[in-house]
Amino acid sequence: MVITALVTVIAAYLIGSISFAVIFAKSFLKKDVRELGSGNAGATNVMRNAGFLPGLLTFVCDALKGFAAAYMGKAIFDYIHTQTGSEWSYAIYGAYLCGAACMLGHILPFFFGFKGGKGVATSVGIFAVCCPIAIIIGLTVFALCVIITRYVSLSSVVAAITVVVFSIIFYNDAAGILPQIILSLTMGVMVVGKHKENIKRLLNGTESKIKFGGKKNG
Repeated sequence: MVITALVTVIAAYLIGSISFAVIFAKSFLKKDVRELGSGNAGATNVMRNAGFLPGLLTFVCDALKGFAAAYMGKAIFDYIHTQTGSEWSYAIYGAYLCGAACMLGHILPFFFGFKGGKGVATSVGIFAVCCPIAIIIGLTVFALCVIITRYVSLSSVVAAITVVVFSIIFYNDAAGILPQIILSLTMGVMVVGKHKENIKRLLNGTESKIKFGGKKNG
């Protein structure tokens, strides 16, 4: 059973390592998105450089891979629970653990030279499995923050923190909260940490804003 769990986590990392930003940018632009704009392999950079459709496809596919990895972890760890006859289900732990592995794969993709994205879209899919109410609140906060500030980076950081906080508040009380806190915080730190350059630019007043209509405004 330990081998099964380990293989599942590794599979989640490999799923996360599929960089849809690179794939769609090369399909539409014939260029590596990591050499364009901000250099980030994420939906926002793809949208700014390749257009709305490839950007949207990147976001959706990144979210789906997060969902797939977390759901796989939930299902397989629940199967392990039924095989061992344990009193408590480990399904939620599997979802969080495989979600964190997928996030790591997205940020440090094995298939793309360990140079990936920031994990925002991927986290949407992960927390849709782990704690749906937290991601609903997080997406609402993100949308409001973008409308008010026009900073995608700030909105992403605020939304990530919001999701982590509410995923802890609405934890699965049948299994125990500590592992969920650790894994949820781990994913939150990954997202916020990948925005450190954006945070510096926000503090310096040099971060780019988005202009509703498709063009960015410095």
